Amino acid sequence: MMQHKELVDTLSKSLGRSKSDINKLLEALSNVVGERCSELDSISVPRFGTIEAVKHNETIEEDKSTGKRTLMPPRMEMRFTPSTVLKKRLNQP
Repeated sequence: MMQHKELVDTLSKSLGRSKSDINKLLEALSNVVGERCSELDSISVPRFGTIEAVKHNETIEEDKSTGKRTLMPPRMEMRFTPSTVLKKRLNQP
């Protein structure tokens, strides 16, 4: 898996931009994704895929050994669905 530093280096070389510019762009992208997903919007990037937030309601879980019931708070899950184009590119030898 590519780490943040490797991503910045690769994008910097590919785009001919400074590493500080790339870091600013990645931070801005992260902010936009966070804001949109907090509103339960999905984000589609052509030829890349879709990022969506899924809200799970609160649940009551029971400990099987003690019988104690606990209310679990609602939670958010981030899901990424790759596009067909991305899947094909990743599966090439």
